[in-house]
Amino acid sequence: MSKFIYRMQSILNLKYKLEEQVKMEFAAARMRLDEEEEKLRCLFERKASYEEEGRRLRGHNLNVQDILDNKNAILQMGDYIVNQKIEVRRAEDELERKRQKLQEIMQERKVQEKLREKAFEEFMKEENSAESKEVDELTSYTYGRRRR
Repeated sequence: MSKFIYRMQSILNLKYKLEEQVKMEFAAARMRLDEEEEKLRCLFERKASYEEEGRRLRGHNLNVQDILDNKNAILQMGDYIVNQKIEVRRAEDELERKRQKLQEIMQERKVQEKLREKAFEEFMKEENSAESKEVDELTSYTYGRRRR
């Protein structure tokens, strides 16, 4: 029975290692999402800056080329923002996959812990029963010798 418990502990140790690995993958996915969201935030700020510059250009002396360049920059930022939103969505999806994987691994580990605990309890019951039997046999033997 002790070999069985040892094997169960080995499996549990493996589950702990897998859980740690998945936690690291989850953290990496979280960092990627944070980076992608930061890029998107910067693009929005840049676009707002171009829009502000456009308002300023239209308010002063009218330089058609500067206004057209500004308009093109704003349109380009719009394209960048759309593409970055796609990257953010991909990062969110990846984070969700990692979260689900982590949840599964943690559940598997908990099941393995329960199985090991039950096996250990069963082992202890068997050991206690064997010990009790030995004590009873010893008591009977000792009592029998005294009567002779």
